[in-house]
Amino acid sequence: HIIVETDTEVVMSNKSLDNTNLMWGGRFSSQQDNIMETINSSIEIDHRMAMQDIEGSLVHVKMLQFKKIIPTKICNNIIKGLKVIQDDVIKGKFIYDRKFEDIHMNIEKKLHDIIGDDAGYIHTARSRNDQVVTDFKMWIRDSTKDLISKITKNMKTFLDIADANFNIIMPGYTHLQTAQPVTFGHHILAYIEMFERDKERFTEAKKRLNECPLGSAALAGTSFPIDRFFTSERLGFDKPMSNSIDAVSDRDFALDFLSASAICATHLSRFAEELVIWASDGFDFIEISDSFSTGSSIMPQKRNPDAAELIRAKVANITGSLFSLFTILKGLPLAYSKDLQEDKELVFRAYDNLSLMLDVMNGMMAGIIIKKDNLIRAAASRFITSTDLADYLVSKYNYSFRKSHHIVGKLVIKAENLDCDLKDLKLSEFRKIDPNIDENVYKILSIQNSVNIRTSYGGTSPSEVKKRIKEWKKKLK
Repeated sequence: HIIVETDTEVVMSNKSLDNTNLMWGGRFSSQQDNIMETINSSIEIDHRMAMQDIEGSLVHVKMLQFKKIIPTKICNNIIKGLKVIQDDVIKGKFIYDRKFEDIHMNIEKKLHDIIGDDAGYIHTARSRNDQVVTDFKMWIRDSTKDLISKITKNMKTFLDIADANFNIIMPGYTHLQTAQPVTFGHHILAYIEMFERDKERFTEAKKRLNECPLGSAALAGTSFPIDRFFTSERLGFDKPMSNSIDAVSDRDFALDFLSASAICATHLSRFAEELVIWASDGFDFIEISDSFSTGSSIMPQKRNPDAAELIRAKVANITGSLFSLFTILKGLPLAYSKDLQEDKELVFRAYDNLSLMLDVMNGMMAGIIIKKDNLIRAAASRFITSTDLADYLVSKYNYSFRKSHHIVGKLVIKAENLDCDLKDLKLSEFRKIDPNIDENVYKILSIQNSVNIRTSYGGTSPSEVKKRIKEWKKKLK
């Protein structure tokens, strides 16, 4: 049939097929409702898988030729046409048409325009069911690699900051209440640990998805003598999936991706919240650069940490995508249902948000100003070394920790009544609570001493922080 393209639609010269889809229209004789076309089409979303779809089709056709399922001449013609389409996609010249529903049918239709009826052989021994999940896995695999790279970039930026501030003392918090002194470098290293786990989750998810669905056809496999190991290997998969029903209906890999994305985004959001707090007037620990701050339309003095706030907000989109896909999948019988078409928008949206969050966080942290004097001043707040005193009494006098905890608690009350810090109490005041306390107590109550003696593995002492930084530098080379 001759295809005639107008500005608004594709019209076929054969009247009996005038109002039906070129790819599956043989069964239908009436026109699809415009509203049905709107809900059924996914090309606005899945056009992002164009390169993966072309790559999968090239390998599939080569396998069909290798197994002598289609003639070499037709195979070469299809490959030539796909290469033209691939070039158009790369150059941004490919036109996507909603009438042809999705990226798979858009490409096949364009292939028909280029090479004619030989294009029909491309779909031999496969279905859109195994085609789409193969493309989707390949897209997630590529995107996972990109996210891992961006996480690593953030880790290196954070590591530089930790290294430059390995011995700067700041207050550590529990319940957002001043708890014990820690080093700023130690605090930053905590997020590097989180990012490393994020990389591991993405890596593990990528490994789990790397089984190839192609060749499973609609759900039952195919009678053609295909070689699924050929296509799996050429497409970079470890092996073919072992069950054709599972192959076309599985979306665990998308849940894995979304779960890893949601956890990573949560880590970014937690640190963004700290940046918002630290940049506030009440804390004044940091200053975010002009490049990642905004002003107020009415208050000239304002400097708002909007980049951090938006990172904090965007995690909702990613966790929302994860729970949306859970909701879609929880009621689906095997094998394929059109509900699964909704999976890609959720994954693409999560990727876009997380990718942006990582870029913004890295840019923001690269230009951040650490107000070291303010950190140290805040760490000198009252009672922050109380735990050090309790530990000292245990070590010095062989008290049980509960006894020493009780003694220090009474000393805190005394200092509160006198409106002073523990280190400002006279020795006589200490001895009223416990006669054994001597002048060494003042050394114990020093914040510098507090961080220096935390030399347990993973502790906050500058010496330990330096060791961890050295390990991370080696790991992140």
